[in-house]
Amino acid sequence: MFALHQDENSARRAPAIWRTMLNIDRGLVNFVGKLTVTGRVPAELRRKPLLMTANHIGVFDAFVLMAACKRIGINPRFMLAGGILDAPVIGPALRVSGHLRVDRKESSTAIGQFAEATEALRTTRDPLIVYPEGRISHDPGLWPERGKTGAARLALAAGVPVIPISQWGAHEAVYWGTETVNGPADLVPLAKSGLSAPMRRPRFQVHFGDPVDLSDVEPERPGAGVRAHAKIMQAITDGLVPLRRGELDKPRFHDPTRPTDTVSPWKKH
Repeated sequence: MFALHQDENSARRAPAIWRTMLNIDRGLVNFVGKLTVTGRVPAELRRKPLLMTANHIGVFDAFVLMAACKRIGINPRFMLAGGILDAPVIGPALRVSGHLRVDRKESSTAIGQFAEATEALRTTRDPLIVYPEGRISHDPGLWPERGKTGAARLALAAGVPVIPISQWGAHEAVYWGTETVNGPADLVPLAKSGLSAPMRRPRFQVHFGDPVDLSDVEPERPGAGVRAHAKIMQAITDGLVPLRRGELDKPRFHDPTRPTDTVSPWKKH
């Protein structure tokens, strides 16, 4: 289980440091490739608690998501691992920006931690982006993995809408690399792929789907989180299909470093 902690600034206008980071990010994404954004976040859901769930396709895709959100006029926050928020330099900037912290805790305190997470989501006034898969997909076709039910259970408990985000193309910017970095040699594939990306000009596509209909999921019934999770993941997958026409079987771009040891249960065959 996990605990989330929210900076008090996150309920107000996005802090200047985060707005600055979003502007820098937009320039970076435009330099590396070409961004296309479709769909929208309904006006009635803006500046209200909102969960946004995205597929995870590469180490660069968070930057693309940030740029896409900036283009449609919203300042997203992320659920980030504690290690990122504790990192030198970038960690303090992200903490001040109001991102939510995810910490693994002992199961004995799970109930209290989930209550904290639910309250944090209810009071976050900017959209919160979560990767339900928890990691970059290992499916050979780069379709969404099975994922975990945490995001769905949070949405049900907090009673907030869920917007599915489908994205494609960010995997072409930077290689997956390695699970852990043990030395400079592990960074070479990432550096080579990243430095060549502006010459290749990958096309980044992000689609904001319609809110996921969870009205038939009763939060108190057993298995509610599983059913809600399935609906969310299928919505992400359905939105992904039009973005990757011509490469539905597997990506045209081959990343030799990405593991391919799982099979997506969501892809429609």
